[in-house]
Amino acid sequence: MLARWKKRWANNVERYRDLSCVRLILPWSTPALRFCTSELKSSVIFSALKKRYPTQDIVNVTGVRRLESSARSKMPVSSPLASLSRKGRTGITWNAIIEWTVDQVFTEIAAAELTLHEAYTVYGASRVSCAYCIMSSLDDLRAAASCADNHDVYRAMVALEAASTFDFQGQRWLADVAPELLSPALAASVSRAKTAAAQRQAIEGEIPAHLLFTSGWPTVRPTLDEAKLLASVRSRVAALIGIDIQCVDAASVLARYDELLEKNSGTLETIQQPHQASFAF
Repeated sequence: MLARWKKRWANNVERYRDLSCVRLILPWSTPALRFCTSELKSSVIFSALKKRYPTQDIVNVTGVRRLESSARSKMPVSSPLASLSRKGRTGITWNAIIEWTVDQVFTEIAAAELTLHEAYTVYGASRVSCAYCIMSSLDDLRAAASCADNHDVYRAMVALEAASTFDFQGQRWLADVAPELLSPALAASVSRAKTAAAQRQAIEGEIPAHLLFTSGWPTVRPTLDEAKLLASVRSRVAALIGIDIQCVDAASVLARYDELLEKNSGTLETIQQPHQASFAF
């Protein structure tokens, strides 16, 4: 997962460099964009199930429980699952223990004479996931950091926080979970990154709302004054992060927007063409 986050950051820097996005984009997964789960868990499981049962209906059984979160409290007991459905074959998800309490879960594990994961028994975690998860509580992050096997990845993730100026959990820096594990140099980099993060947010806050990302971005061409502002914002953000960028003056910003708008127009025409043709005489 760390490699994926590093690659995402490198890609996002490239996107910012050539003005393919208006604001710098963070490297991390988020609760709203959990590509970590979809890419490294769900898609892997679904692919394996379809290969194992190519001609059969598939029931994907999960351990989701209503008490785990507000979102999960609203989930159905079962539902169709498009990722496992094929022509003539149906896939469904069955949340078999959705009504269970956590005590019922541990009672069932004990009754089956199964051994709990060491994350629970040795490190005191309340849940088992990736060592450092975007959904983890502070206590669980600290539990993960107390395991020596996780120290190297902890420092590598903190280094990405420092390089990107984006904290791991939106309002929580992973660097603050176990600062005693950081070298003086890395701790100093984090301190600079926190200052730069606040400055970056303030600078990007100058961008008018109608120029921010939305579906089909860009949808409007900036005025000359807005292009000057965007060039200024980009130059200041790039200086904070330490990256080289293009489109650092009004003329180049407007030229890039013209290029993107023309590309979007061509894409829209391609999408609409079949509908137009169907009404042609």
